Amino acid sequence: MSVGLTLGKFAPLHKGHQLLIETALQQVDKLIIMVYDTSVTSVPLPARAGWVRKLYPQAEVIEAWNGPEETGYTPEIQKLQEEFILQTLDGRHIDAFFCSEPYGEHVSQALGAKCEIVDQDRVRIPVSGTLIRADPAKYREWVDPVVYRDLIVNAVFLGGPSTGKSTLVGALAKEYGTESMLEYGREYWDAHQVDRRLTRQQLVELAEGHLEREEQRLLRADRYLFTDTNAITTYLFSLHYHGSAEPRLLELAQDCAKRYDLFFLCDIDIPYDDTWDRSGDINRQEMQRRTVAFLQEYKIPYFTVRGTLEERISQVKGILERYTKYENIAELTTP
Repeated sequence: MSVGLTLGKFAPLHKGHQLLIETALQQVDKLIIMVYDTSVTSVPLPARAGWVRKLYPQAEVIEAWNGPEETGYTPEIQKLQEEFILQTLDGRHIDAFFCSEPYGEHVSQALGAKCEIVDQDRVRIPVSGTLIRADPAKYREWVDPVVYRDLIVNAVFLGGPSTGKSTLVGALAKEYGTESMLEYGREYWDAHQVDRRLTRQQLVELAEGHLEREEQRLLRADRYLFTDTNAITTYLFSLHYHGSAEPRLLELAQDCAKRYDLFFLCDIDIPYDDTWDRSGDINRQEMQRRTVAFLQEYKIPYFTVRGTLEERISQVKGILERYTKYENIAELTTP
């Protein structure tokens, strides 16, 4: 059985990497893909390796945590790289090394493998990780949707009814020239409500429908997606109106903790808009307390925004200017 090897940072994984991987898969019986840890991106190694595993489940993916950061072609650097690769393989034989960089030749020699160079001049796939990191939206055609969605900061806005979520989300999307995910619950409620109520199962359908639409907007977004409510809100409405919720809805609400990058809580410091489809300011106050309690129970960090629309936009922008996806949120509050 022939065994191939390719490696990289995949920061991010793009169509050039995929051409390399798919070429290798056509030529060998088994392919090993080594994904390096790196400081050039905030996307953690498990996430980058996860892209490769999801798109190429037939390959073996190795997470290379301690690879040398040094790059170049001095004898010392080449030796460091070769020794690390051989140590990581732990004696496994490689028949062919697939690469699109000049180091393919010396690594192949160290492996005792055939050197397979693929599109080194970037003629077939004219893109690089550096270009994509600088402007993901500009080069999105060269990035698989599995990867692109993970490059977008998904900021969700929670709060009781009539706390200004929809207005703020729409204004932010316009400010940044990107997509917003408006509350699907309103659309679903208008189409399915009976006596201003939805069943527990309908609330599950609502939450899942919201997720489907949100995924579509993530792929059209530029840097940020501003999302109006999520499954947490739907779950809390189920508790309020039914005293319980379907297990699937609780699961979706719990998943929100890792799905969204930033949580914003819209304060109740603005006048209540008493429309026919709402249940009064007392209900707003209760849903606000339920929302805060859920965030606290699941230890989800959040930022409260208050004041006028302009003040709220300014507060959100201040957070976004200091935030990098996958980095520690706690550092945003460090003096």
